[in-house]
Amino acid sequence: MIRDKCAVFGTLSTTEDVARLIFFGLYALQHRGQESSGIVVSDGEQMKRHVGAGLVSQVFDEQSVAALKGHMGIGHNRYSTTGSSTVGNAQPMIVTGPAGTLALAHNGNVLNAVELRQELEERGFEFITTTDSEVIARLIVASPGHNWVERVSSAMHRLIGAYSLTLLTQDSLIAVRDPLGVRPLCIGYIDSDPVVASETCALDHIGAQYDRDVRPGEIISFSREGETSTLIQGKGRRAACVFEYIYLARADSTLDHKLVYEARQLMGARLWKEYPVDADLVLGVPDSAIPAAIGYAEASGIPFSTGLLKNRYVGRTFISPDQRLRDLGVQLKFNPLKEVIKGQRLVVIDDSIVRGTTTPHVVELLRHAGAAEVHLRICAPPIKHPCYLGVDMATEWELIATGRTVEQIRDYVKADSLGYLSLESLLWSVGLKQDTLCMACFTGEYPVPVQIGLDKFALEASQ
Repeated sequence: MIRDKCAVFGTLSTTEDVARLIFFGLYALQHRGQESSGIVVSDGEQMKRHVGAGLVSQVFDEQSVAALKGHMGIGHNRYSTTGSSTVGNAQPMIVTGPAGTLALAHNGNVLNAVELRQELEERGFEFITTTDSEVIARLIVASPGHNWVERVSSAMHRLIGAYSLTLLTQDSLIAVRDPLGVRPLCIGYIDSDPVVASETCALDHIGAQYDRDVRPGEIISFSREGETSTLIQGKGRRAACVFEYIYLARADSTLDHKLVYEARQLMGARLWKEYPVDADLVLGVPDSAIPAAIGYAEASGIPFSTGLLKNRYVGRTFISPDQRLRDLGVQLKFNPLKEVIKGQRLVVIDDSIVRGTTTPHVVELLRHAGAAEVHLRICAPPIKHPCYLGVDMATEWELIATGRTVEQIRDYVKADSLGYLSLESLLWSVGLKQDTLCMACFTGEYPVPVQIGLDKFALEASQ
């Protein structure tokens, strides 16, 4: 399974209930992280923070939101990229240093976090979490500069990797995107009040009007006095994560002026062109593959049907299943409509196959429901390399496509046929050139040097 990689949000307003806006913004971005959630607000004199483990709706209630009084704030939903899934690692975090107090929310993964932390510890800084996000925050407060934008700029010249940030100072809200532009970050407005979010769907939910994406390498500072933009020049290339289009982003979000839903529909249409098959029904594995399944059905003329229903709350509860329920596996997550499936030749569209642990169970579930044939079509090329820039896929030896042919994978998942979308068709579907995207999980060509086998718990080992 591919794990979503955090959401960030921020806003500044003198008329709106800032904490409430952030709550609903995070609620719209719940798909990007379900381990913990948090909000920090500032009234210009002090910061107030509330974080907790679990979903947004589990962490906050009317009382906790009402207690967060301020005219600006930031929020975060977490899935752990670096460091354990503990409430102690929840964000946003607040740090204090020579430059003052700073709150930070981070989406991404910093590759040189261990080295930077060791350097900061030698300078006398103490760390209270095991996250690369705290390394970013403490590096900023320790960096030279006459103001926060200059300090952020100084820190960016030291950071290697992926980071989309919302920052809160005593008098400003700051949005930052790394020079590669790996993770998404956008700006919108409610009247003249700025809103920063990981995805445009969060803007829609709170009635904000999308303005533009934060540019790669850009620092935008918002305050009551107005806003400023500073562009840090990197190596010149972009490396937006292509998996945002395939799986991570919500289908109703827009990335680089492309509606994600449309990109996924095109992936499905290209799958039909590359891998046609005689079949009776097209099914999509909920939720991210549904638009692609519709695209496949429209291109092929084979009817689309809802044959799998998803329980969206499985895996999002603190109650663990007993052994008998664990043995049911994927049946806890998906329920087949036997009356729809029985006797039918199925084309089943899914976004990806990572470890290959879930897919055989889905195929088995469909066969048990009476499917005559199951033909798998995948919206991504084979994943052969791990991600080091903010998506928790697996280690290389765990990836099913590493060292196996497509036919061997087909045999393993017990499908009648298996087809992966080609790299060329994926690029055509998203409408971008390869040198503007990070596709390292398919090609092994990373946009920055990576340490193969990098451990997400490396900062814990350094304690």
